[in-house]
Amino acid sequence: MERLLRGTAIAAVILGVWQVAVVALDVPAYILPPPSRIAAELADKPAFLLRNAAVTALEIVIGLIVGAGLGVGTALTASLLPRVGKVMLPVMVASQALPVFAIAPLLVIWLGFGLASKIVMATLIIFFPVASAFLDGLRRTDPRLLDLATLAGASRFDTVRLIRLPSALPGLASGLRVAAAVAPIGAVVGEWVGASAGLGFVMLQANARMQTDTLFAALFLLGVMALAMRALVDALATRMVPWIAESET
Repeated sequence: MERLLRGTAIAAVILGVWQVAVVALDVPAYILPPPSRIAAELADKPAFLLRNAAVTALEIVIGLIVGAGLGVGTALTASLLPRVGKVMLPVMVASQALPVFAIAPLLVIWLGFGLASKIVMATLIIFFPVASAFLDGLRRTDPRLLDLATLAGASRFDTVRLIRLPSALPGLASGLRVAAAVAPIGAVVGEWVGASAGLGFVMLQANARMQTDTLFAALFLLGVMALAMRALVDALATRMVPWIAESET
């Protein structure tokens, strides 16, 4: 609650300074609209904006679930099968070296203008931070625990399940937090390339018509979704790794 109140107070100060600066400097609304005009836009078009926000939210949630699942599976496979991991790691890195704007048009051509191309785009962006953080956590297990497991005659599977996996949960939580923050990028980029609905589509259309207040309203909703996604992941991570919350207090 204290963190929420602090964040709300900071946001209120920023919005207040923004409003005063725009009015005092007489900045044209098509360049930078004041917060009051953005709020009016949200109030004037709630159904339109929320309908498109729901489309983007669905893309983000499905992309986060699929990307996180693939990331966890890839990290576990690389840990259980080190030889396979040596092949998978360069592929993971190479997948992130490609610019997302270069991949998005191909996905639209292959998968069409529907949800599929946006979900795959979000999955590609989410996959790497989860896989990388979780794999790093699996590899950083206390070597003394691994030696103890070896002396006890534990198999590689049992070592991963009973020792490496619990030790890597904080790393997985960190990867999920990063993924929640970047998840909207994939969906919005996919909508920019080709879509008929979504906040990215709204931004593109508003930008072409110089409707800057609509563009900022869509950005506001996207920011709210990102914060909500991060809060949800934080809550899940606290349940998954309760000692993280204890160490932060």
